[in-house]
Amino acid sequence: MADSAKWYVVHTYSGYENAVKTSIEKFVSGRGMEDMILRIEVPMETVTEVTDSGATRDVERKVFPGYVLIKMIMTDDTWHLVRNIRGVTGFVGAANKAIPLTEEEVLAMGMEKHEIIVKYAVGDHVRIIDGPLSSFTGTVEEIEPEKNRVCVIVSMFGRETPVELELDQVERQS
Repeated sequence: MADSAKWYVVHTYSGYENAVKTSIEKFVSGRGMEDMILRIEVPMETVTEVTDSGATRDVERKVFPGYVLIKMIMTDDTWHLVRNIRGVTGFVGAANKAIPLTEEEVLAMGMEKHEIIVKYAVGDHVRIIDGPLSSFTGTVEEIEPEKNRVCVIVSMFGRETPVELELDQVERQS
């Protein structure tokens, strides 16, 4: 059932984000709806501020002031529960229709990370399984998991050519 849960954006009064999050969490646990509303987030970032005296300090700041992100299964009950929380002005979307975030938007915000398990190493022979060079083979020259990048040396037109691909675009040849 959690597969059908999507991320939605809720608009709140400015400064009420944490209060809204706490209220929703209380209602969810009180009504036993933990399987319907899975996560509630107020995205924060740490910013280093420089004071007038030249000293620096780290400050937690809301990434999206006035908004709360909720991963939930949208039903009439969950919509009404969230919509009727004090401080909530509504879901982001058209009229009374909440529009979920796309997979790309969720990944860009860092709300969820897809872990790719790399089953090959530098020097391994791999086959490209996706993209314009699909079915080409080559040798792994460099792997950068933090950038989701792999460099593969492919032989094209009789020349060794380095090709940059995403980690899940290649697989180890057996």
